[in-house]
Amino acid sequence: MIERLVRTAVAIAIAVAAISAPALAQEGGTGVDDAEIATAPVEFDGTVLFRVRGVSSLPATVRARNIGDRLNAAASDPSLALESLRIVDEGGASRVVIGGTTLMAVVDADAELEQVGRTDLAGVHLARIGEAIAGYRNARSSSALQRNAVSIAVATLVVVLAILVVRRVRRWIEGILTVRLHERIHTVGIQSFELVRGERIWSALRGAVRGLQTFVVLGIVLMYVGFVLAQLPWTRGLSRGVAGFVLRPLQVIGAGVVAHIPSLAFLAVLFFVVRLALRVIRLFFDAVGRGSVRFANFDPEWAEPTYKIVRIAVMAFGLIVAYPYIPGSQSAAFKGVSLFIGVVFSLGSSTAIANIVAGYMMTYRRAFKVGDRIKVGDTSGDVMEMRLQVTHVRSVKNEEIIIPNSRILASDVVNYSSLARADGLILHTTVGIGYETPWRQVEAMLLLAAERTSGLSPERRPFVLERSLGDFAVAYELNVYCTDARAMLDHYAELHRHILDVFNEYGVQIMTPAYVHDPQEPKLVPRRNWYASPARDSARSA
Repeated sequence: MIERLVRTAVAIAIAVAAISAPALAQEGGTGVDDAEIATAPVEFDGTVLFRVRGVSSLPATVRARNIGDRLNAAASDPSLALESLRIVDEGGASRVVIGGTTLMAVVDADAELEQVGRTDLAGVHLARIGEAIAGYRNARSSSALQRNAVSIAVATLVVVLAILVVRRVRRWIEGILTVRLHERIHTVGIQSFELVRGERIWSALRGAVRGLQTFVVLGIVLMYVGFVLAQLPWTRGLSRGVAGFVLRPLQVIGAGVVAHIPSLAFLAVLFFVVRLALRVIRLFFDAVGRGSVRFANFDPEWAEPTYKIVRIAVMAFGLIVAYPYIPGSQSAAFKGVSLFIGVVFSLGSSTAIANIVAGYMMTYRRAFKVGDRIKVGDTSGDVMEMRLQVTHVRSVKNEEIIIPNSRILASDVVNYSSLARADGLILHTTVGIGYETPWRQVEAMLLLAAERTSGLSPERRPFVLERSLGDFAVAYELNVYCTDARAMLDHYAELHRHILDVFNEYGVQIMTPAYVHDPQEPKLVPRRNWYASPARDSARSA
């Protein structure tokens, strides 16, 4: 009955449209501009049945939503038989009724918009509604739900098998590539400069295969989700949009890519040119750092920081050239984001930039290098690592001290190692001896203590300076040379031990740090007490 009603209504609508269209064309139409009339779709069970117009007091969207709600209520009510669906003409409106419930009303304005008669339009709507309600009830019947559940189970099994097959095919392809191509892939280079290593080419090839596998699996999963949603009557409307979730962004991206193909091609070429330039520059400065390439007045230690500066300059030049060709670079949003990032960077990185500049300035000032023993303010130790913002120093107590480069640049830096390798580092210590002791004897005893100290430079002889004539004693300064700045503390300790021994041997009293009057007994340590308990004579023990 429904199918016969649909065919009759469609035939009537076509005939009326064919008859009325020429007449309307000859008369100049209805005088209403269809483009100015807003319409809204009537959606039912995820499907658009038809479109309706509205009036100022009942907009088209509200009218369409009300009709859809009434259709859902009627289709969900089994007491409303489909055979009771009919058209009731009342005055200037044709109402579509099921049982005693009105689903919608068709007025002359609706018919004018569609350019057919009101009765014919109501008949077409009646047939469409009847077909939709019948489909709604059939899809929710127990037999249909059972069939859909079986279909979903079978589809799930097929998808799992398909994914397993895709993984097996991917492993099979990787096996073939390993056997036939892995040994044939070699490093791409120019003479001794390696541009692209063979391992990277092989990794890129394997990544392409796995990316293809991921793309295929995503396509299978997308098809599976769409199929499952289509089997369930409650989600059937969503199934029609599943493909759009992925295809619509891809379509937009594709259209944008096609529109910007010349710019993207330029950016691709520029990227590879800049990358190649950076690779060549890196190889060049590596050769400078190894000493293979030498320049006058250019230390090999400068190769790494200089490369970083040149790399930043090349990348900045590349960005300046690429900026006009970046899609969307001229948009207000892109400019606003760029401005915001620049403001945030400038506000939050002033200290960091100051440290970076200080780091480069220290490098080219040759203040120190890794391994040197230095002193910055009250901090002394060996330089472990020099970074752009901080310098890591290991103290003599084996503590790691991190000093900002800006602080180092603003402080006096004492480098104990820079001249020690060539000219020797002068270690000096001061003792105060009374005026009653001949200065020649004091100098001889100090030089004797220096001779007994091991590890000092044998090429440069120690010397003694009379620094001052104090109120109660003469200040003698002993100066010795060493070539290893890291052992300076050990040398100081041993030198002081020998000074004490020598002065005790010859019965000369050291007057520092203070002197009031001559004691009855000189402040000396007799030789017999040099190894008082718990001290041990290492020579005797041996």
